[in-house]
Amino acid sequence: MPAADEDRPGEPPWLRLDRRVVASTAVVSTGAAIGFGYAGWASLSMPIGWLLLGALGVVLLGAAATEGYWRASRYRITADRLEQRVDFVVHRHRSLARERIRGVDVTANPLHRLLGLAVVTIHTGKQAGADRIKLDPLSKVAAARLRAELRRVAGRAQPVAPERNTAEYPRSGVLARLEWSWLRYAPTSPLAPLAVAAAGGAAVNVAGWLGVREQAVDWVIGLLSGQALVLTVLLFTVSAVVVAVLGSFAVFAVWWWDYELDREPGGTLRVRRGLLTTRSSTIEERRLRGVKVAEPAGNRLAGAARVDAVMTGRGEHEEDDRLALNTLLPAAPRAVATRVAAGVLGIDVTGAALTPHPAAARRRRIVRAVVGSLLPVAVLVPFGVRHAEIPLHAAWITALVLLPASVLLARDAYRNLGHGTSGGYLITRYGTGGRRTVALERDGVIGWTARQSFFQRRAGLITLTMITAAGSGAYSVFDADESEGLRFAGQALPELVVPFLETDSADGDAR
Repeated sequence: MPAADEDRPGEPPWLRLDRRVVASTAVVSTGAAIGFGYAGWASLSMPIGWLLLGALGVVLLGAAATEGYWRASRYRITADRLEQRVDFVVHRHRSLARERIRGVDVTANPLHRLLGLAVVTIHTGKQAGADRIKLDPLSKVAAARLRAELRRVAGRAQPVAPERNTAEYPRSGVLARLEWSWLRYAPTSPLAPLAVAAAGGAAVNVAGWLGVREQAVDWVIGLLSGQALVLTVLLFTVSAVVVAVLGSFAVFAVWWWDYELDREPGGTLRVRRGLLTTRSSTIEERRLRGVKVAEPAGNRLAGAARVDAVMTGRGEHEEDDRLALNTLLPAAPRAVATRVAAGVLGIDVTGAALTPHPAAARRRRIVRAVVGSLLPVAVLVPFGVRHAEIPLHAAWITALVLLPASVLLARDAYRNLGHGTSGGYLITRYGTGGRRTVALERDGVIGWTARQSFFQRRAGLITLTMITAAGSGAYSVFDADESEGLRFAGQALPELVVPFLETDSADGDAR
């Protein structure tokens, strides 16, 4: 190790990663060598001897490179910083101030679990590489010790969350734990149809690896070509539904196995989950600006909801391993989601009394639904009158199907509208088919945007957008009454909004 990295008297020592990383890399390299070797033997008919020699070279090269990386990697914890140095190929030195650390995520894939290892990722809430340190891997004991040490310092600086009733919502303890009855909501997830495409792609790939892709395709075509069209469609539909249901069950189990959400002493929320790869994610409550209770259309029909954290340093659409890290609760009964959201914030998010929006907002949605449904009809009818009758039949069938459905969705979208306040939080609700309820901390709002189209001005409506540094960055109150919406914004942040409002002395309306 360079002299600059040697331990100095009075300073904390530099620590190594776990040396079992070499064994882990050797196992992975062996699996990759076997896979590529089989592909080379099946497709190119390469001699077995050369394949074995190449596989051995891959394993030895991978192990040697990992040994070099292990020898060149160090990390240490000082009183005020976490540091990492790597002198392998290039020199890299990263240092994070401990008071800036916002999260410590611990993950372990099946091989790591077998070897007693874990990967620890420490980050400041930003997504840039310089603002995170990844220690891959540490022993499970060292990972737990490091996480506890970093969390202990963060906990001392943690302020009390606003409007938190500690008697009703305890400061520590389990807020939610997996119940396998929630598995029934997996097929209602928007991701369930993707299981069909994933299963089809996997089957084609496996057939290609085995060298029987053409035979498999010919067998499927021959099986379906001998059947009636109705039976073929029925078989395809039933197969797709079965695959989607089973695939959604499997994905839910892999992602949420052994799930638990608990509040730890010191002001942190911890989410643990995972079957193949276990993950433990920590969220500091001082980063938490609110929650979102999401009810996608399928979940809502089944009476389920999901709870996401609205927090600084991590957007709603940023994902790792294809799963958003801000999810506090997977699809669960709505009563459970309500309880979890209330336990996290200390307020009843979904049960708060919200101000309804005016009838003009309903008319606006119905008009848009009717116009959107009749546009295809307006295209098909002139073409049918001039050329053929088929477009005319398509036009009335389209109108018959789309018009009622669009109007029903428009009325549902109106019923979902609402806004209000509860404790120290601003609440907005919206959605068509699905529904979203967002509770945002007042102090987390850094600005407002007011927007009115020509038709909104004529109807006396306004759309207000709360600007925040957390979550998606903006949450809107759609089509509120103009005076009521501005009054709501003024009451929420008077020092920011009131100076720009004018009040009608006759009726007190803000504008």
